[in-house]
Amino acid sequence: MTEPALHDQNKDTRVIKTVIFEVLRYDPQDGGPRLQEYSVPVTKGMTVLDGLTWIKEHLDRTLAWRSSCRMGVCGSCGMFINGLPRLACNNQIVHLHSDRVTIKPLPNYDVIRDLVPDLEGFFDKHRSVRPYLIRRDLAEQNLPTGEYFQSQDELLNYMQFAYCIKCGLCLSACPTVATSESYTGPQALAQGWRYTADSRDEGAKERENEVLSSHGAFRCHFAGACSQVCPKGVDPALAIQLLKQDMFIRTLGFRKDRPRATVTPPVKDWVAQSGIPKAPAPTVKR
Repeated sequence: MTEPALHDQNKDTRVIKTVIFEVLRYDPQDGGPRLQEYSVPVTKGMTVLDGLTWIKEHLDRTLAWRSSCRMGVCGSCGMFINGLPRLACNNQIVHLHSDRVTIKPLPNYDVIRDLVPDLEGFFDKHRSVRPYLIRRDLAEQNLPTGEYFQSQDELLNYMQFAYCIKCGLCLSACPTVATSESYTGPQALAQGWRYTADSRDEGAKERENEVLSSHGAFRCHFAGACSQVCPKGVDPALAIQLLKQDMFIRTLGFRKDRPRATVTPPVKDWVAQSGIPKAPAPTVKR
């Protein structure tokens, strides 16, 4: 019998301690939710996701959750761990400083099964703010003849908010989402600002119907819980305040839309001009 993938040759497999995993189980075909306990041997560097994998491999094959990258990039494994929305792959068990790990599905979402939240509404709200570059010249956008020039300062205006991995933790922590299903939510509003702040975008007007609606940015009470739980430091609470400010000033006519990036022809021989050495000639002939 081969060793489970969890304990590969590069890991220290010595057990540090044993921890109780208290997992909320829910099967829509089998009654209401219930808490189930599992005893998990913890090894060095073991994450909560590793612990769930160990349970599935050794104790209970029916346990369900989402995961993919195992390195805090895809955002699939968002769960409610010891009272906070977290990524299971991004939190080591020993760092929780507890001999009992309580894991539940993310609050503010319907549950499909066990630790699997229903994210359909989450992505509907994300799409509602048109999270993509909108340009008036569609012909140029679809068949570009050059590049959209953008300065370093213009890049920094939105870069922080571009790190969103759509894990849904911010909506899970938001008290306004908890009381209003129609609220657009911190993730979508932050992405609305990310593209509005992008100098290459000309779609602020198209987003106003959503971000200025009765369930848009001004429903935010600035609790800041969304930013507290964000695993990537996106700070959606800040993005929403910047969106409020921008929309308020522009709506009152105190400021026109900021200048937008223009199309510039591609720089010829850019590699040679910048001093970057050219790639070596291919060694394999086709």
